[in-house]
Amino acid sequence: MSSVAAPRSPAPAAPAAPGAPGAGQGRPRRRAALIPTLALVVGAVYCLVPVAWVAVAASKSGTELFSTFTFLPGSGFADNLEQLNAYRDGVYWKWMGNTALYAGVGAALSTAVSAVSGYALALYRFRGREAVFNTLLAGVLMPPVVLAVPQYLLLAEADLTDSYLSVLLPQLLSPFGVYLARVYATAAVAKDVVEAGRVDGAGEWRIFIRMGVPMMAPGLVTIFLFQFVAIWNNFLLPYIMLSDDEKFPLTLGLYTLLEQGASAPALYTIVIMGALLAVIPLIALFLVVQRFWSLDLLSGAVKS
Repeated sequence: MSSVAAPRSPAPAAPAAPGAPGAGQGRPRRRAALIPTLALVVGAVYCLVPVAWVAVAASKSGTELFSTFTFLPGSGFADNLEQLNAYRDGVYWKWMGNTALYAGVGAALSTAVSAVSGYALALYRFRGREAVFNTLLAGVLMPPVVLAVPQYLLLAEADLTDSYLSVLLPQLLSPFGVYLARVYATAAVAKDVVEAGRVDGAGEWRIFIRMGVPMMAPGLVTIFLFQFVAIWNNFLLPYIMLSDDEKFPLTLGLYTLLEQGASAPALYTIVIMGALLAVIPLIALFLVVQRFWSLDLLSGAVKS
């Protein structure tokens, strides 16, 4: 009686010799992987070198600023800070407070408007929805300089120019923020959860507050951060709307100091010190909110 032999498992392949084809395929892959890293390093250096220059220049006195090596620290940091505090009885800190008001309140209200609008565009079906969204996309592509003059004329008709509202109101609707909110709501807000809330008798506003906002929280933090930075660095809108320097933000206030520096070079050190202090709140804000900043678009949603 003959027996059938069991099939043998194939023997493991021998490692390729150094000169064999495919032995060096790992090296091109490693080199290709280095390209994005090098690009990020170049971008980081490009962005951080100006910040490093401001930090070093803020430590120099007026004579050291124009006579020493660019990245050589000076000995005038304390004097520059004292002069900045004493300039016009501390008007710089008034500008800092105005900027915090414009950026904080403006970013919070803009995020709220973006959240409601993006949620509605993502979850509701109504006539003209795509037309509204396409109009918002056109607003994303519109340069701010094109809208500045019409906004000024509208607010002038309402007698709101040269006021805090003239800077806050145009910031409330951010087309880019609404776009991000819709994209994030589409990906993060589970329709099954919304339908379950409706079945349980919850109203639409309660569903949005209790279910939609928590699911959209990482995206809303991103929108808030983008808007805060954009308003903090905004120059054109306050430049057109405001004439009272007591209402100036930092960007416009430092610009006026820089213009005066042409006739009084001693103000250059004050401008540089003010620019350095203006960057610190943005860095602090990023460090605070980054723990809430998630790139996972499915965080908070149900898994099917």
